[in-house]
Amino acid sequence: MKIKLIHFVPPIFILIYRKIVPKKEKVGIWAGDFASWEEAQLNCSGYDSDIILEKCKNALLKIKNKEAVYERDSVLFDKIQYSWGLLAGLQKVAIENNNNLNVLDFGGSLGSTYYQNKAFLLGLKKLEWNIVEQAHFVDCGKQNFENEQLKFYHTIEECTQNSKPNVLLLSSVLQYLENPNQWIEKFNNLQIEYVIIDRTAFIDSDEDILTIQNVPESIYKASYPAWFFNKEKLIKKFKNYIFIAEINNSFTQDAIINNKKAEWTGMILKINK
Repeated sequence: MKIKLIHFVPPIFILIYRKIVPKKEKVGIWAGDFASWEEAQLNCSGYDSDIILEKCKNALLKIKNKEAVYERDSVLFDKIQYSWGLLAGLQKVAIENNNNLNVLDFGGSLGSTYYQNKAFLLGLKKLEWNIVEQAHFVDCGKQNFENEQLKFYHTIEECTQNSKPNVLLLSSVLQYLENPNQWIEKFNNLQIEYVIIDRTAFIDSDEDILTIQNVPESIYKASYPAWFFNKEKLIKKFKNYIFIAEINNSFTQDAIINNKKAEWTGMILKINK
């Protein structure tokens, strides 16, 4: 299944949720409770994906060339704050696989999470980090960032034909999929040993809510459809997996959406065999 533009928000915006800051920060304003993705899109503005790609590329080239320590949505930082739950999950997978870690990073931009965490993964016997992304990001990644560890693919099928991931990483991506349930069914069918979900939007509501997220102009002037999930129902949708642990979020400030509490957290799931 090929990733299309309407399936999720641009990677530059996904990286907002990978923000490296000392405090939790608000990264948008959410409004509405829409009946369909199409209805939400009618109330959204667009973005210039070429500008986004160029900014991401230039910033990550500085990381690659060790001219900077970390980037977040094309902004460079001199200090990394880690998602320790995510990192612990990755290390757990490696330990259980003879120090071999093979990541399928779905919607992983040009490798931001790879560069963020690789210093803690250097001692592994083998590290493979595979990113499945939109076509123009894949082409840029292959040209500028691909190496023995980091690979880029247009589709999940292309990735799994060339590699055998033992963990699927879904970081700040599920809430930006047009049809998350269809994708989750596909993820179930992959039968990958572990699934790590990080920085995903949940709400204290009996049902999922579809909103519009308005991005602060200081980050990028745009708005996108964005889901907020009922956490228990989302976990149950990963029907082939059991819940192992929750990943607490230390980056994004909790919010009130339609008078209900919303938060960004994650979890580690293991296949039930």
